[in-house]
Amino acid sequence: HPGRRAVSADRYVVLGLAHVRSPWFREVSRWATAAVVPVEFVKCVSIDELRARLASGRSFSAIVVDAGLPGIDRDLVDQARELGCAVIAVTDGRAGRDLVALGVAAVLPDGFDRGLLLAVLDEHASPIGSTAVDAAFVDHADPAPVAVPAGWRGRLVAVVGAGGTGTSVIAMSLAAGLAADVRSQGRVALADLCLHADQAVLHDARDIVPGLQELVEAHRHGVPTPDEVLALTFGVGHPYRVVLGLRRHRDWTALRPRAVHAALDGLRATFTHLVCDIEPDLEGEAECGSFDVEERNLLARTAVDQADVVVVTARPDLQGLHRLVRLLADLLDRGVPPDRIVTAVNRAPRAARARAEITRAVATLLDPAVGTAARQLASPVFVAEHRRLDAALRDTAGVPAALGAGVSAAVLAAIDRSAAAPATAATPAMAPVAVAPGSLGSWAQEATG
Repeated sequence: HPGRRAVSADRYVVLGLAHVRSPWFREVSRWATAAVVPVEFVKCVSIDELRARLASGRSFSAIVVDAGLPGIDRDLVDQARELGCAVIAVTDGRAGRDLVALGVAAVLPDGFDRGLLLAVLDEHASPIGSTAVDAAFVDHADPAPVAVPAGWRGRLVAVVGAGGTGTSVIAMSLAAGLAADVRSQGRVALADLCLHADQAVLHDARDIVPGLQELVEAHRHGVPTPDEVLALTFGVGHPYRVVLGLRRHRDWTALRPRAVHAALDGLRATFTHLVCDIEPDLEGEAECGSFDVEERNLLARTAVDQADVVVVTARPDLQGLHRLVRLLADLLDRGVPPDRIVTAVNRAPRAARARAEITRAVATLLDPAVGTAARQLASPVFVAEHRRLDAALRDTAGVPAALGAGVSAAVLAAIDRSAAAPATAATPAMAPVAVAPGSLGSWAQEATG
């Protein structure tokens, strides 16, 4: 390889995984055993073993895998790349997916020879145990990140609230209100990201397939086109499309983090506005010490992190306001800017005095928890109770237009503010400062002091 000094001690440590009796798998093993290639070939029998070896702490140069294996997804590729391990896929041309878009470093044909294998390893991988590597190739251990597909992305609005606050109905009314805005071009989607999904019932979806699971699975192994994403949504006779939620609560265990990120990005590349109905639980491993809890809350955490605006729903009673304050504090602690939060008090009283008392109570209770951020929040939007709402939902007539008019206006105003706000300059990195000898004192001075 031009620019690299040949060193006899160099070797590549390669993990391999393939279908049973794959010819290339047997050939690479034979080349490594006979020492005709500078490769230590570690054969794996399953995706679980491959992941376990990656997490073992040992350094690996590359992974060579069959492209047709179902476990070769975004999460495995990103896990390998974070450890400085290139992923090389072997394909017979029938894989039917864009492997480069998943982050695969190179693709080898099924009948490759050892010269082609070494050329690919030399270009994309780093030898293990070598100390005589040219300075120009030091960055081989940290491959360049996968290029994010360039292009326009729609706005994401997360709707969250405690149980019984009408979060799903507010999400429906918000989606309808955004779809009525001419700037949306009629391309608005409502995604049900709750663990106990209700949007299928509220929209009278007789067939709940395809849904969220199929959408995430499609992004786990490839990059669907906008038309393919559109085909995975539900047309309900409303001005917006619906991404139906999980069919069972336990189905969250089948969702992979990077596939969920890609799925939301695919929806934003397809629709001008994406409204996400999410759970109020945002805890992760940092907050409670449980990685399982973080994975269970993956959908809500991902939606909040990507949201342009977060709508928080609440009831006007004592318990409802207490839950509202707690949820607002969680969102602010997570780093959501106060000007991106819209509070919607559902079934609000009509009297102006009662509404003013609710606004004052929220500010008073929130101030000790978050300080000055509480004073930067906008006043709540009050949604009056609609007596015929249940009948309208039962008859699949949709929510009344007046129900979410105030929330839609507040969300559009928040989006306009964020679009008009100047970009914040990045904080310059701290440069190292030379320490003069003796300027930090000495142990003897501390002892005598």
